[in-house]
Amino acid sequence: MLTAASSFYPLLSKPSSPHINLIPCPALGDLFSLKKRMVRCCHNLHDGMQDGHVVLCHEEKLRRRFLLFFSFSSGLLSTYPSYGKTKSKNPYDERRLLEQNKRIQRENNVPEDFPSFIREGFEVKVVAPENYVKRDSGLIYRDFEVGEGDCPKDGQQVTFHYVGYNESGRRIDSTYLQGSPAKIRMGTNALIPGFEEGIRDMRPGGKRRIIVPPELGPPVGPSTFFSSKQFEVFDVELLNVKDCQRRTIGFYSDVVCN
Repeated sequence: MLTAASSFYPLLSKPSSPHINLIPCPALGDLFSLKKRMVRCCHNLHDGMQDGHVVLCHEEKLRRRFLLFFSFSSGLLSTYPSYGKTKSKNPYDERRLLEQNKRIQRENNVPEDFPSFIREGFEVKVVAPENYVKRDSGLIYRDFEVGEGDCPKDGQQVTFHYVGYNESGRRIDSTYLQGSPAKIRMGTNALIPGFEEGIRDMRPGGKRRIIVPPELGPPVGPSTFFSSKQFEVFDVELLNVKDCQRRTIGFYSDVVCN
């Protein structure tokens, strides 16, 4: 009968037969820590080796058998794809951000029916009354007064007043405070794309609020006035539209609008 000792390497008791010598075998977990070491295991004399010591295998051979068994067993186990965790939007967070934006806008004394913005990182949601119109380009506007006359065309000069706001309702620019309206020729890239699109179908005497998305806004960078991509709100009053002609006198040439 064979009994195992309680040490890390199990020791077998001495056999009753005088012709068999038992040599302890290392544990399987220690095979990878032994470098080029010969492993001797017990066997009987009929294997043809002297003194009953039979070399069954080397560490490399046992390692290959272990890896082969591990590769075969791992192929039988099913694997499951991993999915990245995405942060779900919490309605409570949206309400909190909305109330925070409205509070800041009230502190900045925004005009009536001013749109609110829910900003979470780079994602912004516009909250506006139903009387606002959204175009396919992303531009949002509302007419307070339609006006009369023809809409401006490329090459014509438009004269208008405006007040610019950011998402917090803070006023960033105003021609009323400057004391004189702005005059720009249409189609000359003198205005940001969203602003020009917003006044292109206005009529003289009309008043409109334009919400310009970042993709239709001004360029952003250290050399520009704007430091981040934000929605901008403009209250515009179109005063008049004039035709323009190019005038050349000798070597001098300019554009005159009547």
